[in-house]
Amino acid sequence: MSSPDSAQRSRPVKAGVVAAMLAVGFLGAACTVRPLYSDAVAPGATAPMAAQLASVSVKPVETRQAQEVRNHLIFLLGRGQGNPDAGAYTLKLAVTSYSTAAAVVQVSTTTQSPTSSLLTMSASYTLTDSVTGAVIATGRRQVSSAYDVPTQQFAALRSQRDAENRAARELAELLHLAVAQDLSRGG
Repeated sequence: MSSPDSAQRSRPVKAGVVAAMLAVGFLGAACTVRPLYSDAVAPGATAPMAAQLASVSVKPVETRQAQEVRNHLIFLLGRGQGNPDAGAYTLKLAVTSYSTAAAVVQVSTTTQSPTSSLLTMSASYTLTDSVTGAVIATGRRQVSSAYDVPTQQFAALRSQRDAENRAARELAELLHLAVAQDLSRGG
């Protein structure tokens, strides 16, 4: 049998458990979890996510690396449909890249040449509403891509170009996800 003292001690514990369950219930009612790319229209949104992403127009860029990022991003946003002429949203990109030697091997007694490099590509973006001109989001994403640097000059240039193309594809995927998240929050 339980004593009256143990019954009184269990009351605060039961009250705490009930309070915690109520708090979880209220929080659960306020928060919802749904897939980012769901076909359902999110509360406060005017269209499904796929339609919102397809209505993002990516502005032209200047450099070859930026053009690679832009091309991949347009393909991902529009699911292969291309860049919309007059989209509901406008995305402005600024892409930069640089390479650093990652490993140096002594080839002769007097010279050392890099045998491996690391390309770092980053993009800053601004997502705006095309109608109002209001900035919806800004952000920055960065990727790195390692590549070998052989002694032949053409092979070294081709290796760097391949690393730039890999980094551009990865950066476009990161930007695609970032724009989707930004649109789900406030688009």
